[in-house]
Amino acid sequence: MPRIRGASIEEHHERVWADLAEAVRQLLLERDYESINMGHIAVRAGLARNTLYNYARDKSALVLALTRRASRPAVERVSAIAARTADPAAQRLHEIIEAILEASTDQALQPMFRPGAGALVADVPKGPDNPFHALIVEVENVVRDGIARGEFRDVGDVQLAVELLSGAVRAAAERIGREPAAFTATVQATRDVVLAALQRR
Repeated sequence: MPRIRGASIEEHHERVWADLAEAVRQLLLERDYESINMGHIAVRAGLARNTLYNYARDKSALVLALTRRASRPAVERVSAIAARTADPAAQRLHEIIEAILEASTDQALQPMFRPGAGALVADVPKGPDNPFHALIVEVENVVRDGIARGEFRDVGDVQLAVELLSGAVRAAAERIGREPAAFTATVQATRDVVLAALQRR
């Protein structure tokens, strides 16, 4: 019978998920994503390969499940900031940028923001099934609110504008991954770029 990692089944599953996240993170420091297979992950996490398939059918499904779990705190934090509709949109956007960049430093999410993580990111679905989709929707809502209040200029296609600006935030996350000491300066520079694109001249 497999060894239980915790005082209850729920605690056991939480510990296994934490071990899986750490196993994937460590493997990504050692090799390319494409060369990692389920066997590598099982060994590193201290699981039997058959047990690993109880958690995910393949590597793509495992990455998606891990990303969903790791992104929950960031999604909840950003949603709470966006919901403060009495606050100016620019202020909320300031805080959202910092929250997202802070989340990118989480060890469980860091692999998604590493330079060269293209294949890893490609394994995460686009659209509503993407774990970060809720973040994008919240940012779009804040931008629309800012436009309606006259804080932001009318950018036309809000979805496209936010998609373009998310590229700047991703670049900032990658920079922080390379240079953790640059966090504060990078957050400020990212805010400047994003708000310059949105605010009325």
